[in-house]
Amino acid sequence: MSDLSRYQRQIIFSELGVEGQRKLLAARVAVVGVGATGSTIANWLARAGVGYIRLIDRDFVEYHNLHRQALYDEEDVRSGLPKAVAAARKLQRVNSEITIEPVVADFNPDNALELTEDIDLIMDGSDNFFTRYLINDVSLYKNIPWVYTGAIAAYGSSATFIPHKGPCFRCIFETVPAPGTGETCETLGVLGPVVGVIASFSAGEGMKVLTGMGVLNRGLVYFDMMANTWDVVEVEARPECPACGQGKYEFLHAEAGTWATRLCGSNSVQILTRGRHRIDLYALAEKLRSNADVRDVRVNEYMLRFRVDGYEITVFPDARALIRGTGDVDLAKSLYARFVGY
Repeated sequence: MSDLSRYQRQIIFSELGVEGQRKLLAARVAVVGVGATGSTIANWLARAGVGYIRLIDRDFVEYHNLHRQALYDEEDVRSGLPKAVAAARKLQRVNSEITIEPVVADFNPDNALELTEDIDLIMDGSDNFFTRYLINDVSLYKNIPWVYTGAIAAYGSSATFIPHKGPCFRCIFETVPAPGTGETCETLGVLGPVVGVIASFSAGEGMKVLTGMGVLNRGLVYFDMMANTWDVVEVEARPECPACGQGKYEFLHAEAGTWATRLCGSNSVQILTRGRHRIDLYALAEKLRSNADVRDVRVNEYMLRFRVDGYEITVFPDARALIRGTGDVDLAKSLYARFVGY
């Protein structure tokens, strides 16, 4: 049993109390993506005493993350640590009484149901719409509440979804934006304080979902730091919504194949091969070192990184890869096929 004295300052808040704290300690939460918003959300939930937190992230810590991703530091970059591992280590030092499980993986149709097994709440810390539509499908399919969080430039947004009780994410955002049509962190940038504000708001929503305290946000909250405004867009469930209205889980039940996704803010493409593939990173590293076109081969148990033709390629044990230096999906697929072999 956890020592409740460490949570004294929030327990004396009457709407939470001892009963609410015990609900937090018994809760199981998955944070999908522990970059800017996700690491802030995870930080607050760990400090609040959420008893089990699963941190799911596909990426590793880089210097350009540090201006807005407060859990990480330069040593994490130098060590080549995956964000999930670095975040788990930091948060376990903050609260050793809870369980924090790092999962270094992409959240995708192959593993989404498994990664949300026995989970009470999903917190969105992702950076792309495909993942959010997938979370929405999982939420509806498994009847798990979730909280969406987004941040770009000086703007933040948040929405809380209780499945089959009101609108879903697809009621608000009906279709995935076409490639190249939406703004990203790469084109507009993002300010660190905006991330902190909106992610903290979402973390509070998560605590309310888990404990039943307070009134949940049932619209789309929009924060503009430069204008110093908060707005709430009212949203209604749409009977014609493919997800909650018609029960079509198109993102969860995606067809098999190789997926390529342009990533926010990094001039990069992620390559994901469907199925449960595993790669021996050390063996692949040895082969690559014999290729005259390949430079700067570095490998550890979490990732293999190398450079070729001006591009940086990072390969993970699950056969996923990040191709940095291009937003061209076809080029990224070609590089993957040439040097990874799938």
